[in-house]
Amino acid sequence: MHSVYTVALDAMGGDFGPDVVVPAALNALKHFDDVNLILVGDEAAIRERLDAAKASPDDRLRVHHASQVVEMGEPPAQALRNKKDSSMRVAINLVKNGEADACVSAGNTGALMATARYVLKTLPGIDRPAIATAIPSTSGHTHMLDLGANVDCTAEHLYQFAVMGSVLTAAVDNNPAPRIGLLNVGQEAIKGNDVVKEAGRLLEGSELNYIGFVEGDDIYLSDVDVVVCDGFVGNISLKTSEGVAKMVSQHLKAGFNRNILTRLAALFALPVLNSFRKRFDPRRYNGASLLGLQGIVIKSHGGADVFSFENAIQIARKEAQKNVPQQIDKKLETLLTERHTE
Repeated sequence: MHSVYTVALDAMGGDFGPDVVVPAALNALKHFDDVNLILVGDEAAIRERLDAAKASPDDRLRVHHASQVVEMGEPPAQALRNKKDSSMRVAINLVKNGEADACVSAGNTGALMATARYVLKTLPGIDRPAIATAIPSTSGHTHMLDLGANVDCTAEHLYQFAVMGSVLTAAVDNNPAPRIGLLNVGQEAIKGNDVVKEAGRLLEGSELNYIGFVEGDDIYLSDVDVVVCDGFVGNISLKTSEGVAKMVSQHLKAGFNRNILTRLAALFALPVLNSFRKRFDPRRYNGASLLGLQGIVIKSHGGADVFSFENAIQIARKEAQKNVPQQIDKKLETLLTERHTE
């Protein structure tokens, strides 16, 4: 008999709250028989959506009331101090006390990171948690971190991000030796600032499968499994990529709608266009991991729809299956012992 994993969902977070989270939860229960879910938030609002879907709590789905909501623009410190019964805080508390194996929230990123770090604490040997997600590439996908949690990083922080990214990729992709690249302005050893150069030296001296510096285009075109950078660079890279993808999509749509001939051409190109859309659909990659915590927390995009929020639940399930925090802890202990005995 396989294990069952319980995921707590912040039902009030994001732009759409329970309108998205409740149907996504019901879909996930249909698709994954090894998942139980806890909907955390305003009980009346959640039950109203369940009633509309002709569903009700049962052995696999329960409702946990929380009286407060963290607003999308609320300062993290204010949310941490004044929203102790928020759906976000309560969902994270369920992970802390062992009632849930993971939690998912589409809420305020800063508040989620601050609350998760305060409640769950970081793993021994990790100075700062990092945000990691998968990005589509020519070889499948690339895991990238940090994507915005840490704007200013030391070489040691980048080294820790590499360890966490390596363990995550090894676990969820069944890849025993993920190739790790350090994002830089060039691949040559003389390129980059002092922090990146020192991080490169630390990685070269480790047992990780470090392949050296990579450039921005390598994120999508090269055979690299993990790309490491600070949160400032990572967030800009991610948002730029999303903007380019939207621009290409809009240009294709406008081009095919230009006249009767281009619309006819679009019919013939439809199988290719549908394949392209499916392959690079950002909803399929929704769900960023807050790595380095003593528990699993997944950040969904605030504007996620039902399909993309369900994908975030699936990521939480997979990380729970693979015990990612425990694996990071074990890997860090091994690497730290290795460094101290050199």
